[in-house]
Amino acid sequence: MSFYKYARNEFRKPGNKMKKVWRQRLKKWRKEDRIKRVENPTRISKARALGYKAKSGVIVVRGRIRRGGRKRRKISKGRRPKRNAQRKYTPKKNRMQIMEERVSRKYPNMVVLNSYPVAKDGNYKWFEHILVDPENPAVKNDKEYAKIIDERGRAHRGKTSAGRKARGLRNKGKGAEKVRPSVRSNKRQAN
Repeated sequence: MSFYKYARNEFRKPGNKMKKVWRQRLKKWRKEDRIKRVENPTRISKARALGYKAKSGVIVVRGRIRRGGRKRRKISKGRRPKRNAQRKYTPKKNRMQIMEERVSRKYPNMVVLNSYPVAKDGNYKWFEHILVDPENPAVKNDKEYAKIIDERGRAHRGKTSAGRKARGLRNKGKGAEKVRPSVRSNKRQAN
């Protein structure tokens, strides 16, 4: 078994020692900023599978988002309360995609490559995002990053894995005819 497989198994079913480590980590993470750059990925096997490379121009950012039901901003006038629809509101994007967009806004010169879940507790979910600097020479010369370099605003246009999931692009064949090239191009008939 390789090191990555051991790391993957330890994340899925942590032993007693790792449970204590995670408890300490979460205590520390709760006090940190919502979006924080980290030195190394927490889940190295997952990061490598999603395209992370330990080279200049590639960074990892940990982000935190609240769990629970969503609530819309209060409309100040022009509606009766029944039509406010403040509670039981479900956004069309998943939390990972929303977090990717926030990270993309914080690091405007970087491109979001991909992201993966790291931890959760009663209040928050934490994700780690892999960001690539398209102007870095080490990234420019890498063939695997060649497509991504030109895709500015990947997170906002639903090009990442989480975005493709929200757009329904994980399904193929029967039942998914109206999903491609997009829901809007098919007059929103995919729902």
